[in-house]
Amino acid sequence: MSSSALLARRVIQLLVGLFFYGIALSLMIRGAVGVPPWEVLSQGLAKQTGLPFGLLTNIVGALVLLLWIPIRQKPGVGTIANVLLIGPAIEVGLAVVPTPEALWQQIALFAAGLALLSIASGLYIGARFGPGPRDGLMTGIHNRWGFKIWWVRSAIELTVLTVGWLLGGNVGVGTLAFALLIGPMVGVTLPWLRVPVAATPAAPSAPAPVAP
Repeated sequence: MSSSALLARRVIQLLVGLFFYGIALSLMIRGAVGVPPWEVLSQGLAKQTGLPFGLLTNIVGALVLLLWIPIRQKPGVGTIANVLLIGPAIEVGLAVVPTPEALWQQIALFAAGLALLSIASGLYIGARFGPGPRDGLMTGIHNRWGFKIWWVRSAIELTVLTVGWLLGGNVGVGTLAFALLIGPMVGVTLPWLRVPVAATPAAPSAPAPVAP
């Protein structure tokens, strides 16, 4: 694949992945059996402020991005796109997906959202345009101070989850399911969807010396 075709694939994959990510979150929200920790925070803030969920997702992402400054983390194109695009995609999903009444329908909708989220994560991360603000905060703290990744992620998400719950966000069995399953699921989709690095042309070898 040529370098221009590879770049086009990366851009399309990034945009599609971020759109699907927002739609996946809207499915999980409509499932109403619990949402991921960062969405618990956004839900709590939405209840307290009356602002749209998608807008608050954008605002939280932008504020998290400011925390990159002291840890000397540099955003990529994908990072900025993440902050700008996921919120509107969530609002699109919330506008077209109703909340089901039966519990089995809620569980099915949440499961569909979780599956789509794992694919969307593989798409946007695999495009290699930089991590989202939340993932970048985790890796930046790890790189800056040497704390273990699992410890940093657990500390951040537990803090976010607690604050969101206190503000009125929806914590439920879906929150636990997300915590347990998203890692292994993205572990499957990311290798499958990662865009390969363009091969660097090999330098021409020096001609063999001619015998006198």
